[in-house]
Amino acid sequence: MDMERLMQELSVEEKAALVSGTDAFYTNAIPGLSIPALSMADGPHGLRKQIGNFDNGVTESEPATSFPTAAATASSWNPENTKKMGEAIAEECRYYGVHTLLGPGVNIKRNPLCGRNFEYFSEDPLLAGVMGAAEVEGVQSKGVGVSVKHFALNNSENYRFMGNSIASENTMRKLYLKPFEYIVKHAHPATVMCAYNQVNGTFCSEHKQLLTDVLRKEWGFDGVVMSDWGAVHDRVAGLKAGLDLEMPGDTAICRRWILDGIKDGTLPTEDLDKACRNILNWIDNYVKPADPVPVDWDAHHTLAAEIAADCAVLLKNDGVLPLKGTDKLHIAGELFENMRYQGAGSSMIHPARLTTPKDAFDAHGVRNHSVEDCDTILYFGGLTDEYESEGCDRENMKLPEKQLEEIDMLLAIGKPVVLVLFGGSPVELPFCDKVGAILNMYLPGQNGGKAAYELLFGEKNPSGKLAETWPLKYEDVPSHETFGKSVNEVYSEGTEVGYRYYQKHNIPVRFPFGFGLSYTTFAKTEWTKVGDAYEQTITNTGDRFGGEVAELFIDGELAGFQKVYLHPGESTTVRIVPEPKDETVWSDELTITPEPPRLPVTIESRFTDLKQTFMGRILYNAVMLVVKKQMKSADKMPDGPEKDNAVKGAFFMKRIMDSNSPRSMSMCAGSQMPYNFAQGFAELTNGHLFKGIRCFIKKINVPKLPKEEQNA
Repeated sequence: MDMERLMQELSVEEKAALVSGTDAFYTNAIPGLSIPALSMADGPHGLRKQIGNFDNGVTESEPATSFPTAAATASSWNPENTKKMGEAIAEECRYYGVHTLLGPGVNIKRNPLCGRNFEYFSEDPLLAGVMGAAEVEGVQSKGVGVSVKHFALNNSENYRFMGNSIASENTMRKLYLKPFEYIVKHAHPATVMCAYNQVNGTFCSEHKQLLTDVLRKEWGFDGVVMSDWGAVHDRVAGLKAGLDLEMPGDTAICRRWILDGIKDGTLPTEDLDKACRNILNWIDNYVKPADPVPVDWDAHHTLAAEIAADCAVLLKNDGVLPLKGTDKLHIAGELFENMRYQGAGSSMIHPARLTTPKDAFDAHGVRNHSVEDCDTILYFGGLTDEYESEGCDRENMKLPEKQLEEIDMLLAIGKPVVLVLFGGSPVELPFCDKVGAILNMYLPGQNGGKAAYELLFGEKNPSGKLAETWPLKYEDVPSHETFGKSVNEVYSEGTEVGYRYYQKHNIPVRFPFGFGLSYTTFAKTEWTKVGDAYEQTITNTGDRFGGEVAELFIDGELAGFQKVYLHPGESTTVRIVPEPKDETVWSDELTITPEPPRLPVTIESRFTDLKQTFMGRILYNAVMLVVKKQMKSADKMPDGPEKDNAVKGAFFMKRIMDSNSPRSMSMCAGSQMPYNFAQGFAELTNGHLFKGIRCFIKKINVPKLPKEEQNA
C-alpha cells in the first residue's frame, strides 16, 4: 500500500468515511482508491460472524467452535491453552473471511457480581495479562488481528453506557491498566477497543490520557484504537484524543461533525490524518486474499474438550471422586441436559456442535438410577442465563432458589452428593460442608460435557486453580455496598481487590485465589532465589498423572507462575524470572464529581429514566415493544438449541435496552435511530413537545458514502 499517495488522494469526505464503521462489523471501503473493507467479528472465546440483522443474537450467526470462556481458561493457569484456542479461532476467522477478532477481554474482576465477568480472566493483572497475551499471539500468528478490550476500568454492567469509574492514578496504574500494558508490550495487538464508561469524568472514547499519553506514548502502541459499539459521544473530541475508528458506524452526525470540524478548524487535519494512517496500516496488514483452507471442525471440537478439562477446578473432594465404573448414580439438575457452556450477550456463539454431560453419559452407557437405589448422587447446577449476562450485573451471589431447594432435598437422603457447577462467576455455597465433592467447570464451551465425564470418572485429572477468590458471602467483598448501584462507581478500595484485600485484612474465604485440588498429590520445596530468578522443585507424590501450578508471590502479589504436568514419582524444577516491579509512585487521591440529576432527562440518561414522565413512559414502552416481539417469537420456536439461543438473545436485548442511553442507542442504530431522534426522545420526555417534534423532523445532511457513490 502506497500510504503517501493514498493520503494525498483521499478527499476529506473519504477520510471521514474511513474513520467510521459501516454495516455493523466493517470498515468503509474506498472503491475509487482500491481500499478494501476490513471485516470484524465478535469473540473472544469463539467466532460470532453475524449473517443476519444486527441483533446480537446467535441464531443469525455462522456455526463456529464455542471454546471455554476466559473465566475458565484463566483457571488452567496455562497460557498454551489460550494460545491454541486463539490459533483455532483464527483459522475459523479466515474460513469466514474475518480479518479481526473482537477480543480478548482483559478487564480486572473487581466484584463477583459483574455480569460480564465470565468474559474476563482474573482479579490479578499478571495472570490476566499473560493469558490474554497468549490468546493475542495465537490469533495473530495466523494472520488475523485482535481487539483487546475494554480499555479501561470497565468493571460493571448496570451503568456501563454512562457510568463514571472514579479511581486514583495509583489504583489505575497498579491494577486496572496492568493487563493492557502487558499485552501491548508483549503481544503487540492490532487494535485496542475503548470502553463505554467514563474514567474520572471523561468518557473513554475521548480520554486523551488513556488513548494517547499512556497507550501510545508510554507503552508504544502503534495500532488502531476503535470504539466499543455505540461508545462515541463527541466524535471530534475523540479524534483529538486518539480514537481512530468509530463503531459500528453509519452515523451521519459523526461524519457531519468531522466535516464541519475540518472546515471551521476545530478539528486539525493532522488528527484526522493520523487516524486514517492507522486504519490504512491495519487494512494493509490484515486484509489478505480469501483463504481456501477448510477448518478441521472435529479437531477444534476435541481441542475445546481438552482445554475445558485442563481448566476445571476441583473445589472439594471427600474421596467421592473419581467415580468408579461400578457406582450406581442418581443424576439430577437441569444443567445435566441443558449444560450452560457459554455466557449470554454479544459473545454468544452458534456452536458448530454440542456435547452436553447427558450426551457424554449416554455415549458411555451410564444409567440413571433411582434415588433409593444409588451409591452417589450427581447434581448438575449453577448460574443460568437468567442470573448472569452481559448488560446487567447480578443481584446477589446466590444460586437459583430452585437449585438450592433441590440440593437440600438430595442431601437429606443421606447419600454422597457431588455438585458439578457451571457458571461464569463465584457463587455462595451454604451447603459446602455437606456435599462430598464440588467440581467447578465454569463455562466450558461446546464440548464441556465430554470434559465433565472424563473428569468425574478419572479419565482426566482436575488441575485447574482459581483465578479469582470465592468469598464466603457477598457481604465480605470490599465494594459490596456500592457496586453497580449508581452512575458514579467509586473505587474507594484502591488496589485492595480480590486476594490482596482478603489476605491483608485476614478475612476468611470459601476458596482462595490459586486454589484447586487434584486426584494425585504434590510436594513443593520453598522458593529459592538464584540470581534474578526464583526456583521451586515440584514432585508428584501420588499415583496419578496430573498438573500442578508453581505460584510465586512477592510482597503479597503474584509475581510469576508456571504449570507443569508430572507422572507419579516425577519431579521438575521450575525457574521463574519475575516481571520488573514498577517502583513509580502514583497519587492515591480521588476526585469525586457529583452525579447528574435524573431529571431533566438528557441523551446521556439511562433509558429506564424515561419512565419518570408520562410521555417518557410512552416512548419507553414503544421501544420495548420490539424486544417483547423478539421474546414472543423465541417462545414460539420448537424446543432445542436454536430456541435456547433465541431466548438468550431476547433476554440480552432487554437488558441492553434498559441500561442503554438515547445517545448510545443512536450511535449503534445508524439510520434507524439518528442522533436527532435521541435528542427528540429527551425533549419529549421533558415535556417539550414542539422542540421534540422539531428534532424528529430535522435532517442531518452528509455526502454519500464512497460505496454508495460507486453504486449510484
